[in-house]
Amino acid sequence: MTALERMSAYNKGEAIDRLPCVPIVGNTGARVIGEKVSSLRRDGKLLAKAQIEAYRKFGYDNIRVFTDLFTLPEALGAKVYVPDDETAYIEEPAIKSAAEIKTLTPAESAKSPILQRCLEAMRITIDAVGKEVPVAGALTAPFTVACLVIGEENIARLMLHNPAAVHELCEISLQSCLNYAKDIIETGCSPSLSDPMGSGTVISRKHFQTFAFPYLKRLIADIQSRGKSVTLHICGKTEKIWDLMADTGANCLSIDNEVSMRSAKEAVGSRVRIMGNVPPSEVMFQGTVADVREATRRCIEEAYDSPKGVIIATGCSLATNTPFENISAMVKTVEEAGVCFPIRGI
Repeated sequence: MTALERMSAYNKGEAIDRLPCVPIVGNTGARVIGEKVSSLRRDGKLLAKAQIEAYRKFGYDNIRVFTDLFTLPEALGAKVYVPDDETAYIEEPAIKSAAEIKTLTPAESAKSPILQRCLEAMRITIDAVGKEVPVAGALTAPFTVACLVIGEENIARLMLHNPAAVHELCEISLQSCLNYAKDIIETGCSPSLSDPMGSGTVISRKHFQTFAFPYLKRLIADIQSRGKSVTLHICGKTEKIWDLMADTGANCLSIDNEVSMRSAKEAVGSRVRIMGNVPPSEVMFQGTVADVREATRRCIEEAYDSPKGVIIATGCSLATNTPFENISAMVKTVEEAGVCFPIRGI
């Protein structure tokens, strides 16, 4: 089966040859094509080439066109530093106080070079391999965008002392996300949401419910109204918000390796598909092929029978210099396991 055939059949409850497998390849693609990380962010054609060639090399089941989390914050005015051969990061937020929120207007792709380059990469990827593999476009979620636009320390203070200002900023972030999601969908891709600042490692359940959840729910509903499904990834410890993550309406929850796939299956597996969670750092990047195979088997054993289905994936994006043999080992282990239990062939 092609990846597209496999995922389509899985979504319909039809027979598949093996469980879907998605090592989340981001800037590792730069190594596949022999380019520096910065070149992917600066050139939509190279970003597409990196993702296409990585998929062709390893044979996984979903491409996520991705550079970093900071494209929308940059479109809203944040200053992003792009190292020569490392992942970009926020150098300076767009604003520093609640009084400045009124100066912001929702981002539009047509006015943002970085968003235009990402959309170009999505269109090229869809044209090249969209008939054989699902292709997603990375979209940073509203609350995380808001945090990055004003700075984490500032938003932490505002959540306590001026929650109305946080909602005002989240609304601008949401409108920016809605604009960009529409453009992503027009390329043929499905938006894939990341909301790392919504993690239980960062904020409380109450703050997630107040400041992140309502905007996620509205964004996801809009994406689904346009005929696309949504995967939601939140980093770190998320056990205390799994029910709320499912309540957003997301079609699939991407689970970080800091938590248990078995626990996620038992908590929300009857409501939503789960995805995860081979450790991207200590196993995929630092580990041996044997380590990768063991961790992948463990994920399969814990979640193969999740009622709404499972995608065997890494817990987050891979490190840029993840060994190719480890990525291949993860995919090969899932291929050998098929859909049977006990796992065959490994």
